[in-house]
Amino acid sequence: MAAKSDYYDILGVSKGASQDEIKKAYRKQALEWHPDKHKDNKETAEKRFKEVNAAYQILSDPEKKQAYDQFGHAAFSPGGMPGGPGRAGSPFGQTGRQGPFTYTYTNTGGSPFSGFDFGDPFEIFSQFFGGGASFGGPRKPRYSVTIDFMEAVEGVEKEVEIEGKKKKIKIPAGIDEGLRINFNDFILSVNVRPHKVFERDGENIFVKLVIPYSLASLGGAVEVATIDGDAKIRIKAGTQSGTMIRLRGKGAPRLRGRGRGDEYVRVIVAVPDKLTREQKKTIEKMRKKGL
Repeated sequence: MAAKSDYYDILGVSKGASQDEIKKAYRKQALEWHPDKHKDNKETAEKRFKEVNAAYQILSDPEKKQAYDQFGHAAFSPGGMPGGPGRAGSPFGQTGRQGPFTYTYTNTGGSPFSGFDFGDPFEIFSQFFGGGASFGGPRKPRYSVTIDFMEAVEGVEKEVEIEGKKKKIKIPAGIDEGLRINFNDFILSVNVRPHKVFERDGENIFVKLVIPYSLASLGGAVEVATIDGDAKIRIKAGTQSGTMIRLRGKGAPRLRGRGRGDEYVRVIVAVPDKLTREQKKTIEKMRKKGL
């Protein structure tokens, strides 16, 4: 079996490149190797295009990048590093996203996302090349639906009108903004309304928690919002503003996978803008002691 090319070499970046540099390099390489620009040698271009996306999928994810830096391609091979990202086989089996340009490819090995269309990489570049390319015959009609944040997390059944006919469709739990569901006779793009409390990145949920200065200093218990309802967490004494607390398994369901992501609580320490005379004296004593 031929050795795989180094992901950093594929994107043309150094090992110490920032995420912004990696993203810019990816966009440049993806545009350069788009098959529509290489009509005389489309097979080679398509292969290179996939390599570019594979490199970005690993290097744009901090955890996967760390595993790659330590173990190389072995970290993502079937039976690769014990307990590592390779335990599920190909890195493409873990996500439907390949960089800012999302897509899926069909192969003989199948995909855990079968039935889902995460976008057409060739269509994305049509604005650069004067029209989309035609691959595999006529395209299915495409429609869109907008759902609430919690509907995307929990899954929902919706009634939609397609070509004048009402149809009931099931949207699976864990669907995310911009993903597409490939039905028999049409493709449905899903848009998700933002939530006033939660933010989301894939299967992970993020929430801000504002606590008083006294609680940050002395520690104690406090309730925080999760998608399952409020949960009580412990704040350690001396917690600094900006501290992230990880709640394992409190994130969104993994689409076409097992388990759930995590919730990350960002602690914001509120500094009072008005103090009593006694409070000012106490803080002044603390300042003199260097606290």
